Amino acid sequence: MLAKRYLNPRRAVLSSFTLISLIGVMLGVLVLVVVMAIYAGLERDVKGRLLGFTPHILVRSPLVPAIDLGEEGGEIAGWQLLARKAAEVKGVSAATAFISDHVILDVGSWQRPVAFRGIDTSDAAQVEGIEKMLDLEEYPESNADLGLDDRAVVSSIVAGQFQLQVGDTMRLYSTRNFESVMQAYRVTEQPVVRQAFPEAWALVTKVLKQDLKQAGDVFEVSEDNLGKAYDALKDIHSKQIREPEKAGVYSILQAMEAGSFMEDKNIFRFSSENQTKLIEAYDALSKTDAAELDGEILKGIKSLVLPKEVRVVGIYAASQMAVTPDLFVPLPLAQDLAGLSGEVQGIALRLEDPYQAEQIAVKLRQHLGSGEYVETWGDQYQAFFNLINQQRVMMYFALSFIVLISAFSMMAVMFTVTIQKRREIGVMKALGAAPGQIVRVFLYQGMLLGVLGAILGIGLGRLVIYFRGSLQEGMRALGFDPFSASLTGFGVLPAHNNPLEQVVIGFMAFLLCSLAAIVPAFFAAQSDAAKSLRNL
Repeated sequence: MLAKRYLNPRRAVLSSFTLISLIGVMLGVLVLVVVMAIYAGLERDVKGRLLGFTPHILVRSPLVPAIDLGEEGGEIAGWQLLARKAAEVKGVSAATAFISDHVILDVGSWQRPVAFRGIDTSDAAQVEGIEKMLDLEEYPESNADLGLDDRAVVSSIVAGQFQLQVGDTMRLYSTRNFESVMQAYRVTEQPVVRQAFPEAWALVTKVLKQDLKQAGDVFEVSEDNLGKAYDALKDIHSKQIREPEKAGVYSILQAMEAGSFMEDKNIFRFSSENQTKLIEAYDALSKTDAAELDGEILKGIKSLVLPKEVRVVGIYAASQMAVTPDLFVPLPLAQDLAGLSGEVQGIALRLEDPYQAEQIAVKLRQHLGSGEYVETWGDQYQAFFNLINQQRVMMYFALSFIVLISAFSMMAVMFTVTIQKRREIGVMKALGAAPGQIVRVFLYQGMLLGVLGAILGIGLGRLVIYFRGSLQEGMRALGFDPFSASLTGFGVLPAHNNPLEQVVIGFMAFLLCSLAAIVPAFFAAQSDAAKSLRNL
């Protein structure tokens, strides 16, 4: 009762000292509650978005680098069989193809590389995941109807950079083309095979035109001479030469391999038909014209680099807090852009409960054997989630100093109160009050302030979280928008109230306030009764 009276010595609603201490504790708790709830909401919503389109478990070849957003992957042929086998594991709800790569986006005179992700439109869960991400406020005509045509859903970041709207057309250049284009241009700068490798070509000419001689109905050549010519052609075939010439060299090699080896005579024998094929292949390669070959190569490049005309059917709200694909395209288009002919980079598995991914991954490794690599969504985004957790810890650490400062302020207030109450403390000691009793008076005062500050801080914090949308609108009306939708990807900041976390925050504030009251209470209890009565 005495501690309660000291909180309100003049019978006002609250004394100024008490009010200052209470507001400090309340604000510290309020800030911690609001910030931690927003962080928890952002993490939950970002995870929900990622799980809407990303594989819960990714099965791929163990011989290729790890697949991430836009990163090159390995190729899996006959993937349907592997997908059916993976779907047999309990907990797997769907198994679909996975393709992710880069393309060059061309709109008007603007170009830039972007990452795309292939979507199996036969999987309703993937389509539904894209639909939930659509930005229907800014782009109400958006939809996720990708079908099997050349359509795409683009991120709001890309849409803003290229001024794209629903219904616009853009061009996509496959990055797979550029390696072929550069290689083609490099080989056009070289002379034809017979000029680029004169010594090897002279050896082949000698063997085929001079050493290969008719013996009755067959043609014979020594094994040593043919072996030298074969090795020379094989070396030429391994070099970077024009594709038509490479095919011609391969034809000569195949014709050489058609001969039969006579071990007793150490010669190779060719039938008349085989000899004709051998000479025809040699003659064709000896008459090649560089200009004509280069013309055919460049004509092939023209068809190779033709872009895909793609129509924008939807725009989704992207967040700069999480890396997501710039484009979602249907699976057949993704295969074309990635240079895959009926093949995929991996098998994307969707689970009944994505948070059981680690346990199901263990079963998959046993079921599929060591020939495939199994990666969970937690593995794919481990760096991102580690960053989120580090940010949460840092925010706890930084914002806890607000409560700590409030506790120090309360300590200063309590020292002031003990000075004001020196005579009363002296009276209590003169009447026989023990030091422990005096300590408890001021300790209870700090505990009461801690409890009230924690309760009010948690209550007001939850109130701020509930009306956060209105508060954001008010700040935007004043021209201040610290939580822009272009940054977070959300019109209204997501938030999640964790009662246990908020109780821990309140208890921490109560504990700090209690500890802050002990120090001035201890000094008050140690004061001399006579001096206190004289107010010395």
